[in-house]
Formats: sequence, C-alpha cells, structure tokens
Amino acid sequence: MSGFFGCVSRRDCVADVFYGTDYHSHLGTKRAGLAFYNGTEFNRSIHSLESAYFRNKFEPELDRFAGSNLGVGVISDMESQPITVTSHLGRFAVVVVGRLANLDEIVDEFLKERKHFAELSSSTVNQTEAVAMLINAGNTFKEGIENVYNKVKGSCSFLILTETGIYAARDKYGRTPIILGKNEDGYVVASESSSFTNLGYTIVRDIQPREALQITRDGITQVTAPGCKKQICSFLWVYYGYPSSYYEGINVEDARYRCGAAIAEKDDVKVDYVAGIPDSGVGHAIGYSNARCLPYKRPFVKYTPTWPRSFMPQNQAMRDLVAKMKLLPNEAFTRDARILFLDDSIVRGTQLKDNVVKLKECGVKEVHMRIACPPLVYPCVFLNFSSSRSNFDLFTRRVIRDLEGTSDLTEEILKPYTDPDSEKYKKMLEVMAQHLQLDSLKFQRLEDIVKAIGLPKEELCTHCWDNSTQYAWWSSFTSCMSICFLLRARQA
Repeated sequence: MSGFFGCVSRRDCVADVFYGTDYHSHLGTKRAGLAFYNGTEFNRSIHSLESAYFRNKFEPELDRFAGSNLGVGVISDMESQPITVTSHLGRFAVVVVGRLANLDEIVDEFLKERKHFAELSSSTVNQTEAVAMLINAGNTFKEGIENVYNKVKGSCSFLILTETGIYAARDKYGRTPIILGKNEDGYVVASESSSFTNLGYTIVRDIQPREALQITRDGITQVTAPGCKKQICSFLWVYYGYPSSYYEGINVEDARYRCGAAIAEKDDVKVDYVAGIPDSGVGHAIGYSNARCLPYKRPFVKYTPTWPRSFMPQNQAMRDLVAKMKLLPNEAFTRDARILFLDDSIVRGTQLKDNVVKLKECGVKEVHMRIACPPLVYPCVFLNFSSSRSNFDLFTRRVIRDLEGTSDLTEEILKPYTDPDSEKYKKMLEVMAQHLQLDSLKFQRLEDIVKAIGLPKEELCTHCWDNSTQYAWWSSFTSCMSICFLLRARQA
C-alpha cells in the first residue's frame, strides 16, 4: 500500500500537508515526497524512509515551501514520487497509490512511440511516471484521467496537483479509497480519513470508483462520473487501515470488533484470557474478548520508538530481526497461562512461529491462535500486500504444496483449500498448527468477515482468499459502462 494527502486552501497549507501526509506513515515502506505550488513555482522534495521517520526527514525543509496554498504529499511503498511534469497540459505534479499490473505493457507502448522514461525505481520504470505519461496522452486533464482508467490493469488512485487546484481520481474499481474533507478555508483529499480530525477537517464523502473531482479554492467539479463496479480492498478493515479511519462510511476499529466477535461466536476453546498480537490484532481481540466475556490482557508489548513495521525492510533476514526485537513478552502474564491470541493474518508465518516459541520459553502453557481473515491462498495482484518474488513465500501455499506433493498448484487443486468445510482445509489447518507449535488454530470464515465489514460481497475485493476477482472484468468494462448508462437513462 501507499497513502497520499492533498490540500487546496485559501491560506498557507504547508503544515496541513506535512502533518496530513505524516498520518499515512503506517502505509509506507520506503519513500515519501511533498510537492507544493506557491503561485509562481512548483517545489518538490523526496526522501528515503528506510533510515528515518517522515517528520525527521521533511521538517527541516518546510520553510522553503512557505506561502503555498496548494500541495500534495505521499508515503510510498515502492517508487519515488511525486513526479513533476511540464507538458502541453501545463505544469503539474502526480502522486499514485496502487499497483500497475501491466506496467511493462504500458511502457512498451510508449517506447514504440519513441517516448522515453526518465525516472527509475529499483532499476525499473517508475509507475508514477507511467501514470503521468498516460495523463499527458490526453488533450485535456479529463481525457488524461480517462486514459489512465482505460489503460491501467491492477489498481490506480491518483492526485494531480496543478496551478489552480487538485484533480483527485479514485481507482476505477475503488480498490483503494479517497476521502474528501473540508474546513472553512478549503478542501483536503486523503487515503485515510483519520488524518482529518486533528487538522480541523470534517469528512464530506468518499470519492466513488472511477470518479474524478477537480478541487479548487472556489469549489468542486465532477470531471468523470462514478463507474458501476466497486471492489474495495477488504484488508483495509482487517489490517492496513488506521483504527480511527472510515471507508465507505464504515469505521475500521468497529469492523475489527465485529470481526473478533464473529470468531468468538463459533469458538468454545477454554483459555485464561484473550490477547491481540500488537498492534494489528488488538481490535479483533477486544471484540472476541467482549463477545465471550473473557479477560483481555497484554502478554506482548510492542517497543515502537526505534523499530519500524516488520514488513517494511525488503531483506527477509532484517524483517525477521525486526519482528523478533520489537515485541517484548511480559512474564507477569505468561507463566502457566492458557492464552488465545488474535491477529490480522498469516502471510509468511515466520513472525508468528517466532512469537509462539518466545511465549513458550516464557512459561505459557497453551497458545491458541485465531486469525481475523481466511487463509491467504492467492497473492495480491492489485496492491503490494502479500506480493513477493514467489507464490510460495505465502505460508498457506507452502503447506498446500507439501500436502499435494507438487508445486504445480492449479485452481482445481487450490479450490478445496478455500472451503472451510472440506477435509483438505481441515488437514491444512492441522499441519499449520503443528508447524507453528500452536495448540489450536482457526481462521475467520469469508462470509463472516464480509458481514463484519458490512458491505455486499460483490463490492469487496476478496481475491487473496477466494480468487473471486478476475481479470475478465477489465475486458468487459466497456459493456459494463454501457449498462450503467442505460440504467441511468431509464431512471431519468
């Protein structure tokens, strides 16, 4: 994931963009950037976050942005951004949240037209620059935005900072959110609504899938109408989203409480108390604890001042070290205890196994684990969550491979492992629990997580659990829009 924040104001907005972007730091892994327009020129800054926090990197240079009332910021999980451009459309800057699954295809198309790319990210073309070039391919910003929607496979939400305001364009299937906010001086757009409150902004609404707005000091103009499909990432509520944020009007922490309660309703294991793996499992655990009237305690505490989130480092050995060092067991709550833990997911399994070993060394009698989502069977192809060099980096895939005795895991082979009532699924959980040294292991059922979120199944992306989101949607987009047009005409 990545996250962005943009502001259009009648006053200096540098502080708002700085702090608003910083409130997205839980989404970023590698780089961050700011871009402002002060009425005369664009000013941009990009820094690596691999050795320092966002505030430490950008605070010393805020003075050079002073006087700007238009600005955008981004916490990026991969590429350097914003990208600044001078073209026939004028001067502008672009920030992107998403993953261009067909980046190579887009690059090849431009290279055949004798276009070139100047920005590199890890020796590959910077996807934000590719989006900027797709925008430039239009005769207007509206045409450019529609070009992105029509060309990009995967996901792509983006902000365009111009000399007059900001274009905010949400992914055509709404896989990532953009929330609009306002105060008496202007407007903001962000990936996380939790960035609004302390800055004095209130939520106006969610920008809809495939909808683009032009935001100026004078007001808001709809540039493209919403599409007819929504597939927002379910993991926003399970893991990625900040607890106080709202997406589609649904609070993250509230959804996590309901998720934990749903697990509790189908569980009768005898334990002394409930705990959450900090911090991603805490909301789920409190929901479980309340539903079963069991005490909630913290046998693990997280040391956060100097250790980053464990998925941030690109090197696996460093990820393992971070995961080990940042969690401190509290032996006052571990000796001879039977503990039920909740966590958001099991991706690679390395961290969880290390945590279980550490708990047993501290005298825990039993460790039971409940996971707030179904097993991750399919790598994410729309965002960077759970993506890796190999499908077998996923713990679930490795277990299935070993059970089946083959690395050629076809859809026919995989399907029974997504059905919690199948014998193969039950065997998979048994093997997982043994490998992780757990006394019991259960995953949330898909229908229960959908109910906990509160949106219809067809409006949620659940690809990584059931492979339900197919690339065929892209090819059928035109016909889908035609149907929407006819329906709207009939309603009119």
